[in-house]
Amino acid sequence: MPENEDIMPVDPSAETVNLILYGPPGTGKTYATAAEAVRLCGETVPEDREELMAAYHRLIRAGRIEFVTFHQSLAYEDFVEGLRPQQDMAGSGPDGEQPAAGFTLVPRDGIFRRIVREALGETEETEDTFSLAGKRVFKLSMGVAGDHDDAHIFENAIRDGYAIIGYGELDFTDPRFASPDAILKAVQDSGVVGDKVITSASGWVKMPNIFRNQMRIGDIIVVSRGNGLFRAIGQITGDYYFEPLEERPNYAHRRKVRWLWVSPEGEPVDRIYAKDFSMATVYQLNRDLINVPALAQYIGRQHDTSPVTPQPYVLIIDEINRANISKVFGELITLLEPDKRLGQPNELQVRLPYSGDLFGVPSNLHIIGTMNTADRSIALLDTALRRRFDFRELMPDPTQLETVDGIDLPAVLRALNERIEYLFDREHQIGHAYFIKCTARQGSNGIDQVMRDRIIPLLAEYFYEDWDKVAAVLGDATEAEGDYEGGFLNREKLPVPRGLGLEGEGSARYRWRVRTQQEGFDYNRGLLDV
Repeated sequence: MPENEDIMPVDPSAETVNLILYGPPGTGKTYATAAEAVRLCGETVPEDREELMAAYHRLIRAGRIEFVTFHQSLAYEDFVEGLRPQQDMAGSGPDGEQPAAGFTLVPRDGIFRRIVREALGETEETEDTFSLAGKRVFKLSMGVAGDHDDAHIFENAIRDGYAIIGYGELDFTDPRFASPDAILKAVQDSGVVGDKVITSASGWVKMPNIFRNQMRIGDIIVVSRGNGLFRAIGQITGDYYFEPLEERPNYAHRRKVRWLWVSPEGEPVDRIYAKDFSMATVYQLNRDLINVPALAQYIGRQHDTSPVTPQPYVLIIDEINRANISKVFGELITLLEPDKRLGQPNELQVRLPYSGDLFGVPSNLHIIGTMNTADRSIALLDTALRRRFDFRELMPDPTQLETVDGIDLPAVLRALNERIEYLFDREHQIGHAYFIKCTARQGSNGIDQVMRDRIIPLLAEYFYEDWDKVAAVLGDATEAEGDYEGGFLNREKLPVPRGLGLEGEGSARYRWRVRTQQEGFDYNRGLLDV
């Protein structure tokens, strides 16, 4: 992370925060969440909104803040871990590992377990640890993971500090092979591929050329395990040399490598790269898709033994009340309690059902949830979650508004919410954020547009199309019979259908209509004349 004078030292003894911000729509929960997340990450919260959001997005890019929205279909397998299909590999071919006709179900981490891993192994990216400046990152296949006959290829390379690829027993050490044309001619003349037509785009030419000529000393290589996992990270320390393996002489092309991180079982590729690997033996990874902080973290886990104060992390769960909490968290709900986090007096760990790993939640991971109380009442929230989170209410704040074009917006908001609370409840009030960007009565983001396109449809939804109540909130309700023109709504009496014998029976029925832009709204007619 770049130096920032606003960064405050992290207090490792600080209590873990489990917080839910709740309130009606438009009360600034998104802004408050961003501010709280930045604060929990140990940085001073800027007063300027643009500066705050810049800090917030920087922390997201660094992997310190993760964001997820809960919904009715979300499950444990999406949030914690689940089984996902991975294509089987049949063996090694000229272009790398080849797919077989089948797949295997392998455990894949959900967003919660991913950020837990990040929080457990964070090492800050500095010039002293890891930087991609001037380096490129290449994917490399070394043998076929899981193939017993190929196991020694990877194991020997890690043990002896080199990277190796196949493509025959042609020695490309001679300086003339700095040209891909020379590699092409040598392959064609050797007859190593029989009658197959070889061009500069063929794997037999392209892969050795990348390995010999394009990879430079100092570049990073990531060794794949299939297309969905990686099992080693190294840095190239030497030029190309030719040395066949005794057991597999077709594996002969080598580069000296300093291995920085190794895990033979592999880790999911999406932890460091935004897409699965392809089957090509070696190719350069897209810089924009690389998660640099995560790559630095993996390298630092095995090579930085100095004690490091754990950096705080934040998981934001938007609309936390829309999912089935028991279904999403499962047995992990207990692990969220601050005193049951890793390293705490009542530390708890559980064994995950799919991977079989022991799992605990670290104390430096904070969780912030948001709840729109108009979407689902807080009273319906899972009791287990209520016990483990602090709740902070965010209600409409008319003081955030001012008079615009002669319309007293604080008074408008207060009048609307008093009537909503009387006719419905306090959880369905209207937040000040609906009007916060209004600088004029007309035009884009004008007050009239907000009322017509957002407030009135929201009221109709709240009251289930009961327009008498909508009219009451807007101040357009009247006991007088017949047609009526209000400040926001017009009412027309509906004629009684003939032939049904309903004449003179029951109360009159009306059609309500929102006033057109040409007719305009009158805020003083019923909304503000109180």
